[in-house]
Amino acid sequence: MPVEPGKTEIGFVGLGIMGAPMALNLIKAGFSLKVYNRTDRPRVQEVVEAGGKRVETPAAAAEGSDVIITIVTDTPDVENVILGEAGVLQGAHPGATVIDMSTISPRVTQDIAAALREKGVHMLDAPVSGGDVGAQQGTLSIMVGGDQSVFDDCLPVFEAMGGNINLIGGNGAGQTTKACNQIAVSVANLAMAEALMLAAASELDVGKVVDAISGGAAGSWQLTNLGPRILKGDFAPGFMVRLQQKDLKLVMEAANDVKLALPGASLAHQFFNIVERLGCADEGTQALIKAYEAQAGKEARA
Repeated sequence: MPVEPGKTEIGFVGLGIMGAPMALNLIKAGFSLKVYNRTDRPRVQEVVEAGGKRVETPAAAAEGSDVIITIVTDTPDVENVILGEAGVLQGAHPGATVIDMSTISPRVTQDIAAALREKGVHMLDAPVSGGDVGAQQGTLSIMVGGDQSVFDDCLPVFEAMGGNINLIGGNGAGQTTKACNQIAVSVANLAMAEALMLAAASELDVGKVVDAISGGAAGSWQLTNLGPRILKGDFAPGFMVRLQQKDLKLVMEAANDVKLALPGASLAHQFFNIVERLGCADEGTQALIKAYEAQAGKEARA
């Protein structure tokens, strides 16, 4: 049955940097939400004040909901909130759809989908890209794996949160596509850091260099959105280094499954290791520049 704002109740599990603004956009679109978060944060209260009804377990979020969205940190977290004690599966009714928007293992996604299928519950894996800004503005790119008919039914839900929405294939295809996305993102971040570092080491005005190259063939989302943050010394997380590292580990696992060498992604992963060693794991991924600054003894700032 197609979902409709004003008629469809959604259970929403995970109100972090990404999840909270996504939930707010669903409420703005007219959906009724029951929300669960493992910890008590100001974001949770913000969603509740906007109209979300807070519940005490993922199972309670699933009870009576036609759609249940999960967006939590890592593969074990998704397994726990969906399949664990008091998990989504305990409260979901046959015919409901679980949409996991976390970034996790494609293989585990397929296992979760199979477990849900045994109970008559559909699943779509739908990881996102676009960072906190895309989550706030409702312009996320959403990569979906699952059945066409289930995807079609849930399209209004996706449209409330994103602008570039694509069904890629069956369950797991969304997660594999997100791995491809993270390769492109991390290597572009690496390229940006190297460009800014050469400019700084060459005593150029780094801000002018960013302006000069971002509008041409060197332009990228990273350069446009993260470059100015680096210039201002703003390393607040839109997407944390430790989460990028988690994703790159998933990339390496996927590459190993198909016996593929990915030297660019591997190099980015190694440089993020340096950033973590510098104590910046909870900073935004623009902190990659700090690995270069450490070896150059110079900051890349405006």
